[in-house]
Amino acid sequence: MSRIEKAKGFKHSKPGLWLSIGTSAFGAISIVKDVKKARTENDTLKLVNALVGAAALITGTALLVRELRQLGDDDVLLG
Repeated sequence: MSRIEKAKGFKHSKPGLWLSIGTSAFGAISIVKDVKKARTENDTLKLVNALVGAAALITGTALLVRELRQLGDDDVLLG
């Protein structure tokens, strides 16, 4: 297996999924800041943008968790 193939497979491995979930956590910090800023400025459009971003982040994280669970179900060693 070449290095490129290994790198592509990392995204769908447990460490790769955990890394993606951790990255999402940092994205959540940015969204919280955006919501606070939009509220202090009374900017409805910025608030809606931040909330849509939050919904996308939540959905993406849920998909990653589901994929992580499916990897766990397929693992013979986990029982």
